Amino acid sequence: MSLLGLDLGTSACKAAVFDEDGNLLAVASREYSADIPRPGWMEMDPNRMWSAAVDAVRQVAIESLDTVRALAVSSQGETFIPVDAFGNAVGPAIMNADNRATEQVRLFEELIGKDGIYRISGCVLHPMYALLKILWLKENRPDIYGSAAKFLSVGDYALARLGVNTFTDYSLASRTMAFDVTRRDWSDHLLNIAGIEKDRFPNIKPAGTVAGKLSAAVAGEIGLQEGTIVAVGGHDQPCGALGAGVVESGDTADSAGTYECLAVASNKPTLSDEALSYSLNSYCHVVPGKYVTLAFFPAGIVLRWFRDQFAQLEIEEAACSGNDAYDILVSKLPDGPSGICFTPHFIGSGNPTWNANATGALVGLRPDRTRYHMFKAILEGIACEIGTNSKVLEKLVGKIDLLRTTGGGARSSYWLQMRANITGKRIASMRCSEAVCLGAAILAGVGLGVYDTPQEGARRVAKCDCFYEPDPIAAASYSAQIDSYRKLYTALAEKGIY
Repeated sequence: MSLLGLDLGTSACKAAVFDEDGNLLAVASREYSADIPRPGWMEMDPNRMWSAAVDAVRQVAIESLDTVRALAVSSQGETFIPVDAFGNAVGPAIMNADNRATEQVRLFEELIGKDGIYRISGCVLHPMYALLKILWLKENRPDIYGSAAKFLSVGDYALARLGVNTFTDYSLASRTMAFDVTRRDWSDHLLNIAGIEKDRFPNIKPAGTVAGKLSAAVAGEIGLQEGTIVAVGGHDQPCGALGAGVVESGDTADSAGTYECLAVASNKPTLSDEALSYSLNSYCHVVPGKYVTLAFFPAGIVLRWFRDQFAQLEIEEAACSGNDAYDILVSKLPDGPSGICFTPHFIGSGNPTWNANATGALVGLRPDRTRYHMFKAILEGIACEIGTNSKVLEKLVGKIDLLRTTGGGARSSYWLQMRANITGKRIASMRCSEAVCLGAAILAGVGLGVYDTPQEGARRVAKCDCFYEPDPIAAASYSAQIDSYRKLYTALAEKGIY
């Protein structure tokens, strides 16, 4: 008997099958890309995402050699899909990186203010959120808006495609900016400002609630058995935190994916003026009664850009050898600090500055610098951002003793040691680096009754593997570059370059 976690991310999906003790039995991923019909817009045909998910699930169902008894879905936040009464999409998925709703941002700022929105939703006012883009649809695409019976998150939409109840959980509801994180219900106040009815959003259930069972037709489509239980999942970051064992106040996860995200668990949301000044998101965990406070910024998207633009030789070598192109790049990196400052702000700066207009910057090139120096500078820049954000989070949630790191970056011991040296934090890799899928699988196990609670599931399966302590000598060698890095963003912003 096994459990399946399906993660629907921004640029790829991943399916993974685990046994009850959290041992990974099979994993498969599929990449996809969004469309950019206009500057600042980002859309995707939901069928593209779903087809990729079906392919991944079918593969792991075969490779796991075990019967999947339950599944749950984690997904990217903020992205939403308008659907009719039968759960069929009536328009494209409008992605989390879509920034079309700038006028709607101004409207909400005038009517309630950034602090008013933050106190209710835990969200920092920004055009990424579904509520603002749904209002944009209402004002600019009344044909789509009028045809939509519901506006679903990606995870909710997956439940519709699986033929079960389209519930949403507290964590995904929190990512719409239409949810009151303290009352744990849709916010009448925010919905009234937008003029959008509450019944346009799904019913809310705790993560791990049974949403239904697979019919014969759907089971045949995705390669699973009829009657497989489908449990309510959640937002990918809290699911990843659960899969990393972040279930008690002060526990901290570091997810190294498309976005680098630090998530700290707490017993209540962090909604202070200081938290808002750093643009921290604070909202419901997938663990009952718990919250997570997030600091995040683009990371994996920058690595993917470098790979696709500058690492064709490594891509070809990887295809021949069966190794990963990123691992090959890492094996060719020069010793010591790169001497280059690279800011990974390809789609804005993220926390703690939260500047949607920020762009990437590369400073410190000389004739002796190679593309491997540039790649190392990207890794260093991401580590510098982690260090900055961990210090900010410590001001608000208390000392962070350990960063439990998961995701693609957690598979590189070289990078994990670099992170420890640059951040000054103790780093742990997890026994299972697929923490998001593992978190979803834990929720599937709760629905099946394998675990009584998400906490019990996490304590049973989320285990630390290796620990990385900061090296004082290596840390000292980076001090000048870290100082230059921290000054770079400020200098660019002050000069009006952003």
